[in-house]
Amino acid sequence: MKFTHIPLLVCICITSMSYGQRSKNKTLVSSPTTAEQRMLNETSRKALVEKSMVAGIPFTNVGPTVMSGRVVDIEVDPENSTHFYVAYASGGLWETVNNGTSFSPLFDQEISMSIGDIFVDWVHNEAIWIGTGENNSSRSSYSGTGLYYSNDHGKSWEHRGLPDSHHIGRIIVHPENPNTVWVGVLGHLYSPNTNRGLYKTTDSGKTWMKKLYVDDTSGIVDLVMDPKNSNHLFASSWTKSRTAWNFQESGSGSGIWESVDGGEKWTNISCGDSGFPYGPGTGRIGLAFSNNERGLYLYAALDNQNRRLDEPTETKSRTALERIDFKVMKKDDFMALDTAKLQTFLEGAGFPEKYSAEKVLSMVEDNEITPKAIYDHGADANQDLFDTPVIGLEVYAWNADSLKWNRTHEDYLDDVVYTYGYYFGLIRVHPSNPSHVYVAGVPLLKSSDSGKTWKSISTENVHADHHELWINPNNENHLINGNDGGVNISYDGGENYIKCNTPAVGQFYTVAVDEADNYRVYGGLQDNGVWVGPHDYEANSSWHQSGHYPYESIMGGDGMQVAIDTRNNDVVYTGYQFGHYYKLNRKTDEQTYIHPSHDLGEYPLRWNWQTPIHLSRHNQDVVYFGSNKFHRSLDAGETWETLSDDLTKGAVQGDVPFGTLTTIEESPRKFGLIYVGSDDGRVHVSKDGGYTWTSIEAGLPTDLWVSRVEASAHKDGRVYVSLNGYRND
Repeated sequence: MKFTHIPLLVCICITSMSYGQRSKNKTLVSSPTTAEQRMLNETSRKALVEKSMVAGIPFTNVGPTVMSGRVVDIEVDPENSTHFYVAYASGGLWETVNNGTSFSPLFDQEISMSIGDIFVDWVHNEAIWIGTGENNSSRSSYSGTGLYYSNDHGKSWEHRGLPDSHHIGRIIVHPENPNTVWVGVLGHLYSPNTNRGLYKTTDSGKTWMKKLYVDDTSGIVDLVMDPKNSNHLFASSWTKSRTAWNFQESGSGSGIWESVDGGEKWTNISCGDSGFPYGPGTGRIGLAFSNNERGLYLYAALDNQNRRLDEPTETKSRTALERIDFKVMKKDDFMALDTAKLQTFLEGAGFPEKYSAEKVLSMVEDNEITPKAIYDHGADANQDLFDTPVIGLEVYAWNADSLKWNRTHEDYLDDVVYTYGYYFGLIRVHPSNPSHVYVAGVPLLKSSDSGKTWKSISTENVHADHHELWINPNNENHLINGNDGGVNISYDGGENYIKCNTPAVGQFYTVAVDEADNYRVYGGLQDNGVWVGPHDYEANSSWHQSGHYPYESIMGGDGMQVAIDTRNNDVVYTGYQFGHYYKLNRKTDEQTYIHPSHDLGEYPLRWNWQTPIHLSRHNQDVVYFGSNKFHRSLDAGETWETLSDDLTKGAVQGDVPFGTLTTIEESPRKFGLIYVGSDDGRVHVSKDGGYTWTSIEAGLPTDLWVSRVEASAHKDGRVYVSLNGYRND
């Protein structure tokens, strides 16, 4: 399977440059790449592939296939539910004709394999529309190049416009006239963009008319049609603004719109005194519509980013200390704390062992720190911290008579979308039983009483993050669920599921290999942990070899970088997001937690989502680790020391950690010759094992993400740097 679209990538070789010498190259400034340039780049890329000296070398898929990847849409044949299409966030389009037993890829050769939505016109020759560019706004949501169309079951594709749409929210084709199509466009993820909005074509994509536009940060994320009246449409707009250091996932441009004339004119039905939350805290909105003999039902799932009202706490009856207690605590009150109670808090909050209760009491008494330092120590360095959580997921029902919205439930829907409701937004209603409603997040919930009460219909063999759900209109117990781990099917209403995840479309952050005779391949995947397996495994639909599955999961969460001690190949360093790593001995099952900490009273360290780790090739007891500073261990990860000051441009206010190291590399030729790169464009070199550092990024394009630094194996002073402009669009 070929991944054909790579975001803007600049690779530069700094050759024979003395350390600290400034390049005379002109400094480049990045800006969003135009759609025209992206199309030209694809033509150039194909020409380069054809001329490549390794173009004829075949690739073998070595797996794993025990998990798949993030699903964004499922379209099921209304006449045969064993035949359906699955669209993946970055893995293209796949078709199954045997109920998920096997799949065939249909969209591997186009400029973008990232998909936001698909529409299959089952009535008109099973024509397929694909809207490229994922509709979720995650750090791993890649942009597309508009709409594609196939009328030969995916054998060939035509580009049908909107090349600068970047991310498609929803597609609807007119049930009687396939030349009429409505498309919700989210627009750019990391930059303001006027191409957002609701578009309509009446000539099958030859021309497009923008029919609904809110502003340059508000796109259309969802769209539904009245099954009894194709002129009656509802759309939801979503205001968001993302940078590498901050994600504003709500705003006053978020709302619900109605059209009664086929999308020509639109009315906001969620503002003012409509009963729907309206304002800066209004986040992503999902829509579900039903119109049958039981009436017209419109439901909305809202990611409400407004803060919850402070809930009263029984402070008198509470005996355990909490972090919030130290925020405004006076010195005298701190000194009066029970030592055992303070020790229990420090241990439970993960403070380093050196900070015992006696030690901390002494530091406060001597005015080395204030009690607030205890509160600050647990902070996430770059994040806005709120003691009161957001409201999160809410479900509202529309009353067409009163033109009002009513929340269907009294209590908070806790632990469904947490603080990342931008990642979900799914709501579904059964076509013929509108009292049965489903919402998705973590986990998948069902209500049988029009949203008043909810129960989970997730099980252990289904991935926790849910993005799509198809409900059989003739059998409500038959569900097809799309999630971060692929596709699952249930025939008993969610009590049990079968896994249908043979497409190998997981999103690998990194891969590594050990040096065993029969060497193994390691990789960290988005939301699917870290896996290891044999290099000579040939992935196929059987999933098994020699009676057992050859791959092994060695870490959960979002799997990150992997470093292997090749002296025995059983010791592996890896972890999950934001620098939570472990040294694992796969033979003895021993684990050592790795997460160097700042000193009490210092500003917290900043950790990149994909934290860099590197084992010295010269002495593999020496391990290097990066936050916004450089850390070194001389005893195979048991103890750590911080050797550098901040090697980035510094903290930036926001809710995403930024100003962090992204890559570490030691020269294979010389011990202690170390390079690091950062997410804000810094590149440094140390020639003394990390004690002193010199900046060498002068002349490189500015402010881009340094994705890798590689030191030459052939020449001292030669280093290769790759820069990524994804977060600049």
